[in-house]
Amino acid sequence: MQIQWYPGHMTKTKRMLTAQLGVVDVVIELLDARLPLSSKNPDIDELAQGKQRLLVLNKADLADKAVSAQWEAYFRRLGFFTLALDSTQRASVKPLAERVQEIVQPKVERLRSRGRLNAPIRAMVVGIPNVGKSTFINQLAGRASAATADKPGVTRGRQWIKVRDLQARGTSDTNDFDMMDTPGVLWPKFEDEQVGIRLAISGAVSDLILDRITLAEHLIKILLDIKPVAITARYKISTDIGSNEKIPRQILEDIGETRGFKMKGGIIDLERTAITLLDEYRGGKLGRISLEKP
Repeated sequence: MQIQWYPGHMTKTKRMLTAQLGVVDVVIELLDARLPLSSKNPDIDELAQGKQRLLVLNKADLADKAVSAQWEAYFRRLGFFTLALDSTQRASVKPLAERVQEIVQPKVERLRSRGRLNAPIRAMVVGIPNVGKSTFINQLAGRASAATADKPGVTRGRQWIKVRDLQARGTSDTNDFDMMDTPGVLWPKFEDEQVGIRLAISGAVSDLILDRITLAEHLIKILLDIKPVAITARYKISTDIGSNEKIPRQILEDIGETRGFKMKGGIIDLERTAITLLDEYRGGKLGRISLEKP
């Protein structure tokens, strides 16, 4: 299944990122904690060369905690700063301030030596569509500064947002942060078909251009390999026929049967079943599941 989704505005976004990188101190790249490598845009590595980098494993509440720890260790070995969090929770985002301060401390010290005590730090927030950038920025800003939605492609232009008093509220040692929210951007071609499939399962690619039944079958196949209990426990069905494992289509039909998703004549509504399965995976109702390991 070939999955390509690269609207024209993504080319414009890449040009905008290139133009603005010169004025930022740190690039914060949000990854999906369930698929950190597949959700890491290789173009960002090229565009952000020479910049301090912080990789945020967002949606960590939906991923296997032990696997996320492995990913953090993996990326730190590659020279990145890392942080796993759930951007829907204010408390989860708070540690990011200290991490950013740690990254930019050398610059802050240089500015202080020149008499500039409260120079703002500029950070660019980047990531693929629907990875949670706007929610992340809104939590940092403490207000609804960026548009959010549970679908890719909501943020269409750059947005500079002032984030005040991230480290020590009410003290003279506090620095303001200017955070640039940017539109989600994918890369033009997925060299590995499985990367495209995992991205589509996560919701990074619009469901409107995909065969959702086939995509749901791919999700079932992955779950059978890594965590079959996620299917059996949630839908109260068996994944086996005697000594043989059911094929994904049979399991999808069983889920539809259990949920009562039937059309005229008693035929299972596979489209509705597929949408339900994908939505419930994305919402964490199947448990904390990481789709890939380092």
